[in-house]
Amino acid sequence: MKLFFLTLCTCCLYFGQLSAQEIDRFNPDTLKTISLESNVNIVSEKLSAETFIRAVISDTSFYEAFRRMKKYSFIAENRIYTYDKKNQVNGRIYRKIRHRNTGPVKMEYLVKQDTGKVFKKNGKYQLYTLEMFDYIFMNAYQSDFVPDAATGGSKGGTLSGYKAKLKTLIFNPGRPVKGIPFIGSKTEIFTANMRQYYDYTFQSATYLDSIPVYRFIVKVKPGLSKWTKDGLMIKELITVFDKRNFEILGRHVDMKYSNMLFDFDVQMNIEMSYFGEDKLPSKITYQGNWNVPFKKEERASFLILQKDYQPDFKR
Repeated sequence: MKLFFLTLCTCCLYFGQLSAQEIDRFNPDTLKTISLESNVNIVSEKLSAETFIRAVISDTSFYEAFRRMKKYSFIAENRIYTYDKKNQVNGRIYRKIRHRNTGPVKMEYLVKQDTGKVFKKNGKYQLYTLEMFDYIFMNAYQSDFVPDAATGGSKGGTLSGYKAKLKTLIFNPGRPVKGIPFIGSKTEIFTANMRQYYDYTFQSATYLDSIPVYRFIVKVKPGLSKWTKDGLMIKELITVFDKRNFEILGRHVDMKYSNMLFDFDVQMNIEMSYFGEDKLPSKITYQGNWNVPFKKEERASFLILQKDYQPDFKR
């Protein structure tokens, strides 16, 4: 189960094009969604790091956007790529799926293609990362984001317990994720002790050509010793706020860590869009490598686009 959760960690959701991508290889995300304007004058705007930190920690609208998908039918496009040791693509999956939340058929495959080293002879995925992709995203509408789900922790080593830990990492960054050896407290980047290692910057930008936003960037300080930097798991956390209501529209996390049990290098991004008055997930990207003893190193990336949301009405 520890291996299971370590994989989930790597499958966590890059406000992407504007952050340095450490993994130098093919990137399936070519959609530019945000344009920078300027750094924010903190005095005139009456903003501070504390303003954004409180908003990051207390926000519930980001998680609610995923729960709100239960009310909609929509089209999802999934592009998944796997890589060899030289970071050359050796496997591809493309799916176009119509999700419905009413009627007998919940998921209808409009397109389903795969090439290269994706599946084993027994039909299972070559990589555990891809199994977790299906577990998290393909089943989200029947499991993870049901109306009564919570972002709080669950007991023990049960499957629901590990899913709760994953949700904490994605939806409540800065809080501890308990129950993971050598990692739990490393996610607490807003504690008094951890703040000495990070710089905070603010930028004004435009999202999707029309939405005014702030980008709040928490990034490891450049002057730290290599030993200190290596001990910090979260290298960068970017949160994008809608200026009009201060709700979160996007989140990028860059994580890299190595010890005797495992090592991983992951960048992940989640973006929201407005459909009518509702804020809903529209893009999720992942680039990651991870390795644990006695397992083959896994290298993968994926791009998820969700669009054409239509309200579902109970019949």
